[in-house]
Amino acid sequence: MTVRCSSFLLVFLLFSCSCILPSARAEVITLTADTFADKVKEKSTVWFVQFCVPWCKYCKKLGSLWEDLGRAVEGEDEIEIGQVDCSTSKSVCTKVDIHSYPTFKVFYDGEEFAKYKGTKDVESLKAFVLEEAEKAASGQLVDDKDEL
Repeated sequence: MTVRCSSFLLVFLLFSCSCILPSARAEVITLTADTFADKVKEKSTVWFVQFCVPWCKYCKKLGSLWEDLGRAVEGEDEIEIGQVDCSTSKSVCTKVDIHSYPTFKVFYDGEEFAKYKGTKDVESLKAFVLEEAEKAASGQLVDDKDEL
């Protein structure tokens, strides 16, 4: 009887803690052909999106990088981290001109405004998206696009 009560108590405590504590999983939103256009058009939201395919050795080599980035920017206002699987959402990848994997692009107000080409580590990616978000907040993106 003591063993069953102890086991029950342990299960109850584990369940209770998992309901109270925030999830360790990062907030990376999977975008599809049905959701991509609407999500990246969200007002005042910068989307940093990874475009990959499951069979790509370079994408596999990234491991948990994108989830780690999601955790690193969690709590940053107006920044969302997204991911598109180009093997299942080919129309999205064609529309935004994806030709190699992985590709990292930033979107604001439904428009692409930056492509990341730097070092693939959390600190570099976070610094990049924070800088781009600041440009968006200050209205510099519209000015930058007019110059192109």
